[in-house]
This record gives sequence, C-alpha cells and structure tokens, in this order.
Amino acid sequence: MVGRSKQAQTEAAPRLGHDLIARPRFAAPRAKQTPELKRLESGRRRIMLTVAMFAMAFAVVTGRLMMLGMAPGSGGERLVAAAENVGPVQRRDIVDRNGEVMATDIITASLYADARKVMDAREAARLLAQALPDLDQTSLEEKLSSNRAFVWLKRDLTPREQVAVHNLGQPGLAFQREQKRVYPNGRVAAHVLGGVDIDNRGIAGIEHYIDRSEAATGEPLVLSLDLRVQHALQMELQIALDEFSAIGATGVVLDIDTGEVIAMASLPDFDANDPGSASDRARFNAATLGVYEMGSTFKAFSVAAALNSGRVQLSTQYDAREPIRVSRFTINDYHAQKRFLSVPELFMHSSNIGTAKMVLELGREEHRSFLGQLGLLTRTDIELPESGRPLLPSTWTDVSAMTISYGHGLSVTPLQVVAANATLVNGGFGVQPTFLRRGSVAPRTRVLTTETSDAMRALYRLVVERGTGRSADVAGYPVMGKTGTAEKARAGGYARNALLTSFLSAFPANDPKYAMLIMFDEPQATENTYGYATAGWNAAPVTSRVVQRIAPILGLRPVQSWSSPVQSASFATAE
Repeated sequence: MVGRSKQAQTEAAPRLGHDLIARPRFAAPRAKQTPELKRLESGRRRIMLTVAMFAMAFAVVTGRLMMLGMAPGSGGERLVAAAENVGPVQRRDIVDRNGEVMATDIITASLYADARKVMDAREAARLLAQALPDLDQTSLEEKLSSNRAFVWLKRDLTPREQVAVHNLGQPGLAFQREQKRVYPNGRVAAHVLGGVDIDNRGIAGIEHYIDRSEAATGEPLVLSLDLRVQHALQMELQIALDEFSAIGATGVVLDIDTGEVIAMASLPDFDANDPGSASDRARFNAATLGVYEMGSTFKAFSVAAALNSGRVQLSTQYDAREPIRVSRFTINDYHAQKRFLSVPELFMHSSNIGTAKMVLELGREEHRSFLGQLGLLTRTDIELPESGRPLLPSTWTDVSAMTISYGHGLSVTPLQVVAANATLVNGGFGVQPTFLRRGSVAPRTRVLTTETSDAMRALYRLVVERGTGRSADVAGYPVMGKTGTAEKARAGGYARNALLTSFLSAFPANDPKYAMLIMFDEPQATENTYGYATAGWNAAPVTSRVVQRIAPILGLRPVQSWSSPVQSASFATAE
C-alpha cells in the first residue's frame, strides 16, 4: 500500500474485520421480516462472516511476519525488503573539482541464513568455514542453530566466495544485494573522504557530512580538491617523511580568495577501502583535528596586528640586544643579532625578543582581538566533523601575549593557520575554508588594510630572498613565506629534541593565488642538512618541491622577471 508502513497495513486488517462483524447498523430502517428477507439476511451474515475470517487470517499471518521481521537483531527488515524486491539505495558519488570520481557505490552480495530452514547446523557450519576460511566455525554453528528467520553470516562477499557458497547446496542460505562504498584512489585524500560503516552510513569526513547536512542520494557531491594536486602533495610529503625520519607530516593548499581547500594531506594515512587495518595514528587527521604550537610562523600574525594598528611602522625599531627575563621565563633569539632591529629585520631574523616587545607595545587585548578576527581562537566551522578546538591560556596575561607572539602558549590546527595566512596576503579579507567547490568568491569581511596586506607580502618575500626560507623559492614561481620551528610541549616544559617544523607560504609572490603549509612532526637531522632539523632545512625545501609540481597543474604561468617589493627603500636596512 503506497504511503503506509507495514505496521499500519497490518493493523488495518483486524480493524477492518472488527468493523464488518461488530458495527451496529443503527441507521438502517427495520423492514417487515418475510421468509425472503430472512434468507437474504442469512446470506449476508454468511458473507460477512467469510470476509471476517479472511481478514482475521490475514491479520494473523501479517502479524507473524512483522514479529519475525522486526524483532530486534533479527535482520528481518532486510528479508521483508528483499521479498518486496526493494533494492539497496545508492549513496551519491563524491568527485573532485574536475569531476574525477573519489567515492562511489558498487553492488555486492551479503550472505544470510534462515536458521529455521537449516537441516544440520553443525554440518552447514563446517562446510561454510571451509568455503569462507575467515569465518569461525563455532560462531557459525551458533548462528545457524538460533532458529532465527534472519541472521547475517558475512557481508560483502566476492564473486568467488558467492560461487563457493552456492555450490554447497545448503538449504536456508541466501544472498542479499547491497551497496558497498569504494574509493578508487585508495589512500589519496582518505582523511577528507572519511568513511562509512557496514550499512553504508557516513561516519567520518565528507561521508559523515553527506548524511548530516546533504541528501545522501542524488547528484555527485563536488569537492574543492584537485586530485592531481592532492596526489603530488601526498607523494612529496611521503618522500620527505622517509627522508627526515619524521613521525608525521601535514600539508594544506588553499585558494586564498575562495577558501577552497585544493589539497590536504596528513601522514601517516590509510587506505580508505580498508580503514579497519589502520592504526589510530594513521586515522588521525592532523591537518584539521590536531592542534599545535606553531612556533615562528605565528610571528606573521603578530607583525600584521602591529602594522594594522597604525602605531607601528616598518621602520620602527626594537631592542633585541638582551634576552627578556620574566619571572622564571627567559625569552631568547635563536639567530641572535644583539642589536636594535626594524620590523623587517626582526621578521627576517625571526627575533622572539623583538616580536615580544612589539606585542607588548601593541597591547595584549588588541593582539588577542586581532588573532580572533583571523579565526585563530575558535573552532573552525568546516564540513568535516574532525575539527579541533584551539587551546588557549587560562588567563591572557602579558607573559601569555609575549609567548603567543612567537607561537608558544596557543595551539591551533594547521588548517586555521593556512586560512589566517590567506587573509594576510589576499588584500586583507577574512577566509572561511571549505572542502566543497564554490566556484566564486563569497561575500567577505575586511580584517586588515590593503597596506598591511601589501607589507606582509613584502615581509614574507624578504624571508625567502634573504632569510631562513631561501630553499623554498622556485624559479618562475616566486614563493613567499615564514619558517617556524617549535619545541613540542611535554609534561613540565618543552622537549628540545622533539621539534615541530613548518613553512607557511603563498605563491606566486608576484600575484598570490594559493596559501600553503608544510609541517613535519619530529623530523631528524640528516647528512644533507648538516646536522640541522629546523624548518629551513626540511619544511622550506619540501615547499619548493611541492610548488614546482603543482604550479603548472594549477594553470600558473611562470614569470621571467618581476619587481620584488623587497627592493624598496623600506627594506634597505634588512641585510
């Protein structure tokens, strides 16, 4: 019956019989009882009784089917669906921005049993265990002896397994057509795609988003990812992970205007077709769920806050001759210059001392407010359920402001850092990252002035031309960015030998289109890095390799020459 549930249909039958038998015919006028009328009335009663008996029989049979079909754990709802020839519902495909399939459904068969029809449970279990060696014979025997109308034996059989079971010729065994989710590219973008459970319901990543926010069926869902860029990013990260013996690597490529995530990788990763065999660490999405103290890359946000206030100029100087001692803390410089530094100089030499003094001059509340406008203090609203919440200090003191100014004391996700960086170089507009293709620039809010954005582009380029980011540059595709090397937090302090290195960048520097972050978790020094494990020796050169590979894919044309902003008078002293 269209539009009504089976339970409604079942309940309708006994009500129908009850009405035919028991409803008093109060409105019928009484006629004179003649023999002919009596015979008609008797015939009517017999007809009504027959109808009632059929209705009652229908109710009993339907009720029994409902009991068998809907009993908890019986699986009979699938048996009913099969009886009605209702096929499995196909999830919508997931494709990349160019229409390449990233996730789709295929038809598979799953094996179930009507245990009531199994003649010899022990023998059937023995034969099944031989045909399907991955199944336990004892468990099979228990299921086949349960006397249940429907019990799953194995899901998603291969064609070879189906033939093997069919050839057993055992009564009570049958196949159920189902949909199985497959990911043609295996490990590529596995953390973005997520996965489904045994019943094809989304439980992680974009798959979870489909079930939560979109129709699970229909037209393909178009992601912002470019499979070609994604593959190149993952390959270069894997090569570097092995080269530097790191325990993890993360990369994000973002369109600075639309906020579209073009590629995102978190290593170690897993095969989306077999998530069950992956370790917890491999399934962990470090790019969106992990929160980290990002080190000196955070200086970009502190410098931008100061310049945007209008009270700090590029020519403003800060005394970096001596370390800063606050209570039991001492703030030092890794590349100590031991002199007064202008803003370009403190940025190029990555001065913790100069940046801390600059933020104190700005004021801790204004600094905090600016970081909030960049989206660095709250959880990022993205399509993936795996989105980490920043870890903020319990009280935002002057000491907190100073350490946060150079990337310690505040933990954020890599995706948040890339999105904030996009704001710094796209002219000053806030960016909302997304994993769905937008195709156009959504309405944006201005966070910083055009002048501040221009200054940050120049400062980023200065680091690559004269500072710690030299190895990040690419001929024809000039890169701008900032290195970051942070000691990882441990109980009671920081571990000097456990580093988190990163290079936060944008390219091409002459006309920025994309922001990128390359990050390594505990990279080790090598002979080629002369014993160094800092960002300039690992994250920066890997950035160069990635840009070389993906810039042509993204349709960027190489430039032969351009006027670098570093040549301006404002940077004359930054040598």
